[in-house]
Amino acid sequence: MKYTRLTKEQLEEMHKEFASFLATQSIDAKEWADIKENKPEVAEQELDVFSDLVWEGVLDKVDYLEHFSSNQIHLFHLVEEKMELIAIRVKNPEIDLLNNEGYKWLQENLMSEDVEFFSASKDYNEDKNLDKFKVIQQGAQITKGGLYSYFEKIIKKK
Repeated sequence: MKYTRLTKEQLEEMHKEFASFLATQSIDAKEWADIKENKPEVAEQELDVFSDLVWEGVLDKVDYLEHFSSNQIHLFHLVEEKMELIAIRVKNPEIDLLNNEGYKWLQENLMSEDVEFFSASKDYNEDKNLDKFKVIQQGAQITKGGLYSYFEKIIKKK
């Protein structure tokens, strides 16, 4: 398995897609029930293959990721050949970006000496989607890139 298996809830949400996936392998509902009952290891393998296919499709479309911690925000733009990063760090230990008050403080104090901006880029390894997945596994969320675009403009002005 390349990524992680979809959760039970995710698999339930995708039951139609999973049925189509099984159909491409000429497995109908009756045969699937038999496989689950008598060959659980084969059923597990099918779930793993399906999960990887779903992840691959999602990761192909991901352009932006965001990761928040108490004192940092990492914003990723996933372009064709590399990951571009904008990082914002708050040096004041009393500010917690994970709550509304801390985030509001950041919005009101972007040019404060307590706020640092960094930017960097990193080429992908051999497998671009696996690199994206690792960032997601570390807690990043898939986004549409609004924050990245906003902070990109701020950094260009500096």
